[in-house]
Amino acid sequence: MFSGPPSEPTAPTGPGLFPAAAPGPVDEAPPAGGTPAGPSGPPAARPWAGPLLVCAAGGLALLVALLGPGIAARGTGELRIPGAGPTTVLRAVLFAALALHLGELLAPQLIRPVRGRPRTAVRSRAVIASLAGAAAAAGQIVLLAAVSGLGISETYGTREGGLLLLVANGLVLAALCAASRRPALALAPLALVIGAEALRAHPEAYSPEIGAALTVVHLTAASLWTGGLLYVLRTMWLWRGSPVAARALLGRYARLAIWLYVALAATGTASTLRRLPLDVVFTSAYGRTLLVKLTLMAVVSVLAVAARRRMLQDTDPSTAHRLARREQGVLGLVVVVSAILTVVPDPHWISLRP
Repeated sequence: MFSGPPSEPTAPTGPGLFPAAAPGPVDEAPPAGGTPAGPSGPPAARPWAGPLLVCAAGGLALLVALLGPGIAARGTGELRIPGAGPTTVLRAVLFAALALHLGELLAPQLIRPVRGRPRTAVRSRAVIASLAGAAAAAGQIVLLAAVSGLGISETYGTREGGLLLLVANGLVLAALCAASRRPALALAPLALVIGAEALRAHPEAYSPEIGAALTVVHLTAASLWTGGLLYVLRTMWLWRGSPVAARALLGRYARLAIWLYVALAATGTASTLRRLPLDVVFTSAYGRTLLVKLTLMAVVSVLAVAARRRMLQDTDPSTAHRLARREQGVLGLVVVVSAILTVVPDPHWISLRP
């Protein structure tokens, strides 16, 4: 979601997720398990609706990850990639872990300057996220050893196995940093993880250093956008008794998001032009998957613009918050589709075959 500077906020009125702020200390935590009490507050939500929606979304993502590579490659004549479905699942977990941790490092920088903000903070998930990412990288090593018929130690000696080992160790170190008194130190191992992933994603003989550099920028921007938005949404829910502060936080994120969007668009276009021959856009698994990703990104863009307009028009951030949540949900599917892109075959061999 992206935006220009929002207009000066005024006291919101009317019903919604963010009811009108009442006089009193802003650092009081809202009541757990529902919206704040008051005549303008909405009725209590069903407690099982949220977990049910999360489970449904997780099930859909798992299904797309497992079946996506096979569906994309159907009828293309491309070689079958052994273990493509499980590999996609593991790579999606790795990308999500990277986004969660980087988002937690970015978002506090947006929160700190917000005036009148509550002094409550969301619970950190960086340690769990990085450990899950490390487990996903380790799982890829085991899967690589199984499909290649090599032992674990022999797999470490391969290019891909060595880079995956570097990713796993980097994420473990990032988790240790997150658990320490100086969580910002995790930036160094996370940078190492992004660099290793960029090298792993570009084993091709044609200018791999250019592809790796583009992937570093693309993966960093995507992680900051996705993870930063999730952290901001969690914080806005915690601040639902302070709508002015919540709206200001969403505005600060929106101004940063437009630059992340520009970086994603530029690096994504450059990567596509160098990697995907135009004559195989519709006849390769890579091309088909990329078209799905572009469609999802178009939906994300529409939701982001809609949230921006509502944020500028309404003093109550409830509608913008709801649109941003939908944007976050579509971004989750983008992560899964991006994982499929790293698993399907390089499309160059189709255009070069006789």
